Amino acid sequence: MENTSVDVLPVDCLSKIISLTSPRDACRLSAVSRLFNSAADSEVVWDTFLPSDYKDIVCNSASSELLATCSSKKNLYFHLCRNPIILNNGTMSFSLEKESGKKCYMVAARQLVIRWLCREKPQWWKWQSLHESRFDEVVELLMHVWWLDVKGRIETKILSPRTTYAAYFVFKLSKSGNEYERIALQLGVYFEGRDNGKRRVMFLNPSTNASQLCRDRGDGWMEIEMSEFFNVNGDEGTLLFRVFDFHGFCTKHGLIIEGIELRPKNGR
Repeated sequence: MENTSVDVLPVDCLSKIISLTSPRDACRLSAVSRLFNSAADSEVVWDTFLPSDYKDIVCNSASSELLATCSSKKNLYFHLCRNPIILNNGTMSFSLEKESGKKCYMVAARQLVIRWLCREKPQWWKWQSLHESRFDEVVELLMHVWWLDVKGRIETKILSPRTTYAAYFVFKLSKSGNEYERIALQLGVYFEGRDNGKRRVMFLNPSTNASQLCRDRGDGWMEIEMSEFFNVNGDEGTLLFRVFDFHGFCTKHGLIIEGIELRPKNGR
């Protein structure tokens, strides 16, 4: 009888086949046998799983030495999954979604447009360094204000194509920020020039929200899902996101903002 076992295939051939799967599948296949382990760990496989422009991204980051210090492309892949690298002079971070290898970005508070954050009113917001933040600085709302308005933007061309993304507002509350369980903020995500007016209304407190859209990230920060969108080919232009409250029924303070993160929704 003809032997149809895959064990007779050359390692290079197996590597090519595995590269057509996913990082998660490759890790599972590596446990099948020594042959599969060798094929699944090859540079061919993990070069495919890394974004096509990963070299440019890493070279232009604050961690450009990674291209030389990581012993393999697999190690580089998992380093980028676990350790976001800083881009654009500290105003953005980049990482990979572990199961799919798709791109994740966080726009830092320094890159956001925050109402009343200016030199003329330094008593309202304060920049500070927190050890739990990936960025050098985060910003805290000190004064009791009636209105809150935070805006950001990102170009869709840098995101992974054919991917469903969600945008997350990443924050924490100081000890004096308990009033947020009574304040409903409006969250919007839309393409520039195509605002449909839809907003998600949420409280910045997980105990107040019935859904799981607001949660503890496990890294010292909270996050609230603002919205999701499908990035087709990255040619939709600029994506805008906004967190605001203009009703003014309650004053607001004690909000600490790290940034707004975009990452694939459930790995899709």
